Amino acid sequence: MLFCCARQLDELHKQKAKMTILDFTIRLSLALVLGVAIGLERQWRQKSAGLRTNALVSLGSAAFTLISFALTSTVDADGVYRGDATRIIGQIVTGIGFLGGGVILKDGLSIQGLNTAATIWCSATVGALAGVGLYSEATIVAFAVML
Repeated sequence: MLFCCARQLDELHKQKAKMTILDFTIRLSLALVLGVAIGLERQWRQKSAGLRTNALVSLGSAAFTLISFALTSTVDADGVYRGDATRIIGQIVTGIGFLGGGVILKDGLSIQGLNTAATIWCSATVGALAGVGLYSEATIVAFAVML
């Protein structure tokens, strides 16, 4: 009985969906390039949260997304994935919302930083899309942000 269970566990480990280092690199690189593009556009318009901020937010979101998929990509004997990769992606949304809230300032009757906060949030979205492998969708969102 114990041997049978050990053999099933071994089969589960063999069935674990593995991402190649090339795929990992492509996803991170796309997130970085698109984040840089958003940041360059912001910097060119002399807005706050420019190149480095948007590049790091996009790259970080992609990295956390890749971590979540790596941790939850185990397939059981029935061929069903176990784990929920969207939980970490949900926390990215929350964390970036908190970060964006820090750039919104109220000065008397005027409020500043709403566009910066929205841009940071969208950069995180671009990174998450690239992280899950939705390359064209990530590119479309990045270009929409830069309009």
